[in-house]
Amino acid sequence: MKWLLAVGGFFLFKGSFIGAIFGFIVGSFIENYQKVIGNAKANAQREGRPFSTEDLFNYYQQQSSTNDVPTMLMALSAAVMKADGKVLKAELNYVKTFFNQQFGPQFSSHHLQTLKQFLDSENIPLQRICRDIQMRMQPAVRAQLLHYLFGIAKADGDVSPDEINVIQRISQMLGVSSIDFESVKNMFYRNVDSDYAVLGIEPTAADDEVKKAYRKMAIKFHPDKVAQMGEEYQKGAKEKFQKIQDSYEAIKKRRGMK
Repeated sequence: MKWLLAVGGFFLFKGSFIGAIFGFIVGSFIENYQKVIGNAKANAQREGRPFSTEDLFNYYQQQSSTNDVPTMLMALSAAVMKADGKVLKAELNYVKTFFNQQFGPQFSSHHLQTLKQFLDSENIPLQRICRDIQMRMQPAVRAQLLHYLFGIAKADGDVSPDEINVIQRISQMLGVSSIDFESVKNMFYRNVDSDYAVLGIEPTAADDEVKKAYRKMAIKFHPDKVAQMGEEYQKGAKEKFQKIQDSYEAIKKRRGMK
């Protein structure tokens, strides 16, 4: 498997050895999947105990030992999907679509197996996983993760308070600022002051403050900040950037600003 994907990566990236290396890593990851989780469950069984949260985190660490972004995202995805006590088909379809576009449909089955491990867990070790992610990812990428998580919550047409609370917890554990969290939240969960919240300011802000806040957010969340990530990340970043512009234009129109 790993050698087959290495060859595939070589040709997919137009003869690039980086592509070959990437394919080899992914192939090795897939080959080791059943072995890693099987050994963890076997160890727990030998010790006469259930497959625990500690086992799950150890599994996560082994899966993500080569900066495996899918495993990181699956852990967070599962936490949001379980937040309101039910896992909906619309949420699952959103996740599947994201991973098909981000990593290719040939990996969907494997990714869904990983997701199931976290969905079946009674207690996902979010604190430890988020700390791991925080060490691996830049602030702009961590903030972009919130956009993806709110996308899951919004997949059924409504973002519930329980889903907001879970994403807020994840945001705090990832070290994302409260202003950035509120900005992303108000792109999906809107009220009369949402346009101001997207820009990270109060409705009482002066016109000059509005302009300054817009410029700051436009720089901070420009799609170029996540240019190193995959196509679906960049798509989310562009959507977020557009919502910042839309909020600014709405405030300008409401106030008669030029």
